Amino acid sequence: MSDDYDSPWKEVTERYFREFMEFFFPQAYGDIDCERGYEFLDKEFHQITKDAEIGRKYVDKLAKVWLNNGHDAWAMIHADIQTQHEDDFAERMYVYNYRLFDRFGRHAASFAVMGDSGKSRQADTFEQELWGCSVCFHFPVIRLGDYARRSEELENSGNPFAVVVMAHILAQATAKDSDRRMAEKLRLTKMLYRRGFPKQDIINLFRFVDWLMA
Repeated sequence: MSDDYDSPWKEVTERYFREFMEFFFPQAYGDIDCERGYEFLDKEFHQITKDAEIGRKYVDKLAKVWLNNGHDAWAMIHADIQTQHEDDFAERMYVYNYRLFDRFGRHAASFAVMGDSGKSRQADTFEQELWGCSVCFHFPVIRLGDYARRSEELENSGNPFAVVVMAHILAQATAKDSDRRMAEKLRLTKMLYRRGFPKQDIINLFRFVDWLMA
């Protein structure tokens, strides 16, 4: 059976967007006025990426948020769940970012979450220079493989995305060991109850664990 990573990540990121930002990008989260909520702009994002490669295996989200200073801002979330290195990854992030600015006249903060095993290191900067004319585009990158060495931190976190990250790492680690996967899946399920998550959160997170760790 081939594991499905992109569909579960798309659903859990949409359902727990605030927790996603708090867990992975706390500095940006601290500037967001969570009381005003947020709005996903899937139609607007599709307008700038409709010519992208068909069959791609990553999750893109564009969210409109409001800041504590009263202004609105756009955040581009790129959750890449590929397990193979992509040579033009940083260039693609740059292209999406400037297309947003070109079409809507708004600067979006681009964030990337890489779901590979940590063996390959995707670039987090795109640079071009010609005769003194240069561009340097840098964006924050979270690599889920790095959390494999932070198991104690994940198990002590009350953020739902700590469970999400553990499930992702364990799904990759148990891809060829169904007995271990079953044991780890049961452990994660029990953990949902021990942490005292509300009933609906337990249902939602178990759906992610069950979907990812088939």
